[in-house]
Amino acid sequence: MAITNIDIDEVACRKVMKRYQLATMKDAVNFALNQMIDEPMSLEEALVMEGTGWDGDLAEMRKVRFPRIELLPS
Repeated sequence: MAITNIDIDEVACRKVMKRYQLATMKDAVNFALNQMIDEPMSLEEALVMEGTGWDGDLAEMRKVRFPRIELLPS
């Protein structure tokens, strides 16, 4: 885990702490981050990301990664 300093909305953080019975602001921030990770991206969020710089080669990624093994007749 990393140590960092952030400016945070203390009122919102305290509300999260109270609602979810979290002991510290650190717990509240980590809880909120994990909630965002687990929540699927909406269509609108995905569309906003369109054209943000992915430069992978989809055709290359779809190629067979392992050679085909021919089984001997039994």
